[in-house]
Amino acid sequence: MSGVQPRPRGVHADQAFGLLAGVFVLAFSVAVLLLADDQQRVIDTNSRLQERTVPEIIRYQRLARNLEQLRQEGERIFAVSSPAARQQSMFVVTLIASHPSVLEHPGAAAMARETEYFLGQVVRQWADGRPRSAAQYEQWQRLSGRLGLQIDDVSVEGVDLASGELNQALAAMKLARYKLLIVLVLVGFFLLAFIVLVRRHLIHPLQRIDQALSNLSAEQPEPTFNTSRMLEIQAVEEGIREHHALLIQNEEIRRGLEALANKDGLTGLMNRRYFLQAAEMEQQRAQRYRRPVTVAMADLDSFKKLNDTYGHAAGDAVLRAFAEQVRETLRQSDLVCRYGGEEFAFLFPEIGPAETARLAERLRLACAGHDVPLADGRRVRATVSIGLADASECPIESALRQADEALYEAKRQGRNRVVISPPPVTNSPQENP
Repeated sequence: MSGVQPRPRGVHADQAFGLLAGVFVLAFSVAVLLLADDQQRVIDTNSRLQERTVPEIIRYQRLARNLEQLRQEGERIFAVSSPAARQQSMFVVTLIASHPSVLEHPGAAAMARETEYFLGQVVRQWADGRPRSAAQYEQWQRLSGRLGLQIDDVSVEGVDLASGELNQALAAMKLARYKLLIVLVLVGFFLLAFIVLVRRHLIHPLQRIDQALSNLSAEQPEPTFNTSRMLEIQAVEEGIREHHALLIQNEEIRRGLEALANKDGLTGLMNRRYFLQAAEMEQQRAQRYRRPVTVAMADLDSFKKLNDTYGHAAGDAVLRAFAEQVRETLRQSDLVCRYGGEEFAFLFPEIGPAETARLAERLRLACAGHDVPLADGRRVRATVSIGLADASECPIESALRQADEALYEAKRQGRNRVVISPPPVTNSPQENP
């Protein structure tokens, strides 16, 4: 059957990525099994470190920290001058020397007792009023050096205590690392293949879709896409093409509605509302840049009599013929609208009333010399009266009112003529006698 759409060829995204996910889960499971044994060895070693070795290391670290504080308090005794501060430091020295972590280590306990005894003698001598001597400080410097060596020895003992367990843990970790590298290489190859497939069949099509959506408008041609293997991508691309066709239809409808909203249905000229908006913007531009601008009001002469004599169809034909004369005579930059009934409004940018009068006169002559054919074969001729006003110094409503007054003046003078509204009179202040 010719009306049946061909079935799209491709695969569903959930099926394709489900298969890839299954392969990845299988590869990851194999990697877990390969690393399970080495992981258990590392766990056992870590358990021994936590249960036996780490507490010992912490004890040695605490001992080294106490010995270092002991040395710092000794330095403070020699640095301060206040007896109270020396007594406070000596009290801390006594506390450290009797600390359990110090007493448990023979070497550290002996060194702490010697330090406590020496510093106690120094503090008592100074309390008795004996002067300080350089020999005392030199003796403390030697004692402080031995205390630093003791701190280093304690730190080394803590490190040596953990070296055996750490070597075993290191060996297990090295073996696990080699296996992990092998597994990572295999998983890396899989991920690389996965990324290539995703970029080719998902990311790149989505990027093309995003670019097409960014540029999608009724003015642009229909977007084109490369054939994708994913059925979902194909559906989105087809939806974008349908949306583009809908945009074109909507744009045509919008332009039609805009024409209906802004134009007079009989003559095809601007309607009054749209003309006033456009004329006000053009007048503001002219006033801002101090450029001339002129408005005009025109009225077909004896139009009611024409309607009564030939009928409303003849009146409509005359209005359409006048609109055509306007389009052929005026400039493209001039604005014109059917203001109401047989009355028309104009705006002439960039020219003053004198130049506008010549252009309006040409329109008047063209209208007066044109026979309008009617549906029954008869011909009628209509004339037009035009009033002009300068709009460069006043609001658009005021300028149109002045042009309307000039139009009525043209009517009073006998119709079929162009009349320029006189400029407004400015009353000068009178001189006092």
